[in-house]
Amino acid sequence: MTQEEVRLAESGARKRHWKRWGPYLSERAWGTVREDYSPDGTAWEYLPHDHARSRAYRWNEDGLAGISDRRQLICFALALWNGHDPILKERLFGLTGNEGNHGEDVKEYYFYLDSTPTHSYMKYLYKYPQSEFPYADLVQENRRRDKTQPEYELLDTGVFDQDRYFDVVVEYAKASVEDLLVRISVTNRGPETADLQLLPTAFFRNTWSWGSQDQRPELRQARPGPGR
Repeated sequence: MTQEEVRLAESGARKRHWKRWGPYLSERAWGTVREDYSPDGTAWEYLPHDHARSRAYRWNEDGLAGISDRRQLICFALALWNGHDPILKERLFGLTGNEGNHGEDVKEYYFYLDSTPTHSYMKYLYKYPQSEFPYADLVQENRRRDKTQPEYELLDTGVFDQDRYFDVVVEYAKASVEDLLVRISVTNRGPETADLQLLPTAFFRNTWSWGSQDQRPELRQARPGPGR
């Protein structure tokens, strides 16, 4: 048996919970029916992308290239900043059904490159423009177009001209059920040097603001063990 077959057998027999951690963190939780508390069922307008950075979700979280436990209590994801955007890039951006001329649509370039069945290894690629992300341009132009016209895509805005973007590759590998290695690699594809602020972020899903649980979790640095 390969090592992955051993992990699958241990997981199936419930001897070791290799699937406890995996790619369970959504990359976009804003604008979903799950988080809709509007009086008239307008989920897209109730929690748009522009609100996501300042409001707490109730039922799940989101993040870029993220990972979480299967109950999504503890999450890990990336935040990026190219020095030009008005906000951090923490989650996928897209159009709501009322904004897109062909309906709801994510306007990003991201790729799930690899994953074993137990998520003992995962690899993800995100392409981040070096110039300001064209949030308003994407919304305005797609609203202007009717259904007979093609969608206005991120590539059409020109932010990737001359390959002026970063390839951000995130890899996860499990040494054990609870011991995870994260490797983040960034490549500048453009013709000139460019700055990128990279913020790996660990955070908790908010389970304490809704009346069912008052206890708040804490995050602290553990003392290194022997040999570390």
